[in-house]
Amino acid sequence: MRTLYLDCFSGISGNMFLGALLDLGLPQDHLRRELAKLPVSGYELVIKKVEKQGIAATYLDVKTGFFEQRRHRHLPDINAIIDGSDLPAAVKEDAKKVFLRLAEAEAKVHGTTVDKVHFHEVGAVDTIIDIVGTVLGLHWLGIERVFTSKLTTGSGFVKCSHGRMPVPAPATAELLHGIAWQHGDIAKELVTPTGAALVAVFSAGSGSVPDGFVSGSIGYGAGSWDLEVPNVVRAVLGELAVAQEQAEYLVIEANIDDLNPQIYPHVMDRLFASGARDVWLTPIIMKKGRSATTLSVLTDGASFPAVAALILAETTTIGMRYYPVSRLEAERQMVAVETPWGPVQVKVSAVKGQIANAAPEFEDCRKIAVEQGLPLKIVWHKALSLAWPLYGRTDDGE
Repeated sequence: MRTLYLDCFSGISGNMFLGALLDLGLPQDHLRRELAKLPVSGYELVIKKVEKQGIAATYLDVKTGFFEQRRHRHLPDINAIIDGSDLPAAVKEDAKKVFLRLAEAEAKVHGTTVDKVHFHEVGAVDTIIDIVGTVLGLHWLGIERVFTSKLTTGSGFVKCSHGRMPVPAPATAELLHGIAWQHGDIAKELVTPTGAALVAVFSAGSGSVPDGFVSGSIGYGAGSWDLEVPNVVRAVLGELAVAQEQAEYLVIEANIDDLNPQIYPHVMDRLFASGARDVWLTPIIMKKGRSATTLSVLTDGASFPAVAALILAETTTIGMRYYPVSRLEAERQMVAVETPWGPVQVKVSAVKGQIANAAPEFEDCRKIAVEQGLPLKIVWHKALSLAWPLYGRTDDGE
């Protein structure tokens, strides 16, 4: 499984995360081309190599005008910008998950709702670019899992739109629930709300290198500070062997017969953003012949409290049942194949080193089909036929 490990000894921010992905090989021209699909303007993307205490790193800066720096947006405004782009659907959804997590943290701190949260620093176009760009990089590099070290937040106080706040700032502290962190010795804000939100959404674990991780290439993303330690995040791209490992999870279930069906998609999105591994709905018949729905959620122990609380808050159920389950996982990794019409990511799974399945990414195939005026099945089959030979196999298994 293609895995990214972030060593956050000097904190993490949105531009540090994205800079590290560029250092790992995310092409600048691809990033610029995709970001240009966002209906925003008035910014300049600056990417350059810098040195931080002897370490060469990639520094990314989004330069904006005076008025854009002071522009505030609400969550619906940002979702409209993302939805108004021609970016892949999976990129849009992941980017919106990050902003939703930010809005939830801000709403709790300020005692309001997510739709009424008035984004200040994180509502400007530079944050939108940092978040969407990082999501684009994760998808382009085919990263399936992200793990982090213990995050060093810094200490002291930081000046923001609400005045002087302790480090980590209140919203950042909310985002760090369930994530290992420490203050460290540096009196600076080293973990920003954007960096914390990206880790909160994408990290599958924090504190140490996961067992079975085999490192490959390494990239460094630079921050803005000049410190006594290198102000960089180290991103290690490698593989995590999960073949024939039985992972322990929990299944949560609730039978619901009085919830507006229009609400279920919203609930499912929130559950995924809160750490659920899978969510599904099953139609059932309850006592007295009443039609109902079983909401089922697969989650790990760390995410269980947040997932359970969200089910109670967002649905009409007044209780739920849960039980442990084991999941047998095959080895998985993403490979890119170049079709005559453009690149397509293919998920390849294997058992004991033998290829078991290959599945082209639907959204990549759909996008090409629409742009080229081709049947979707033609694009899908072409991508599949190109993936098998990479592993010494033909599409008939020989």
